[in-house]
Amino acid sequence: MLFLEYPKCSTCQKAKKWLVENGAQFESRHIVEQNPSVEELKEWHQKSKLPLKRFFNTSGMKYRELSLKEKLPLMSEEEQYELLARDGMLVKRPLLVGEDFVIPGFKEAAWKEVLS
Repeated sequence: MLFLEYPKCSTCQKAKKWLVENGAQFESRHIVEQNPSVEELKEWHQKSKLPLKRFFNTSGMKYRELSLKEKLPLMSEEEQYELLARDGMLVKRPLLVGEDFVIPGFKEAAWKEVLS
C-alpha cells in the first residue's frame, strides 16, 4: 500500500498512527516533495470510482487562494489533473492507495473495511 501524506498535517499523523496500530504494511510518501503525477492521479481516480473533486483538498488555503470552488466546475478533467499534479497541497490527504482501492482522506470505517 502507498500512504501519501503531508507530515505536518494532524489528520495524516492520526491516519499513520492508525495504520501502524493496525499492523498495516505501507510505503509512506511526502505528497509535496513527491507530488502525484497526472498518470498516477488518473489511475487512482479511475480506481476510486469517486468524483474527481474528492481528490481536491477543499479545506486547504491553496484551494481558497486560487478560488477553485468557482473555477473547478469550468475546468476540464485534464486541466484538473494538471492542477493537482502541479501542487501537492491541492491534493486531498492522506491518500491511501492499494491494489484495488484508493481512499482520499481519513475515514476510519472505510480504511478498516479495505484492510480487513
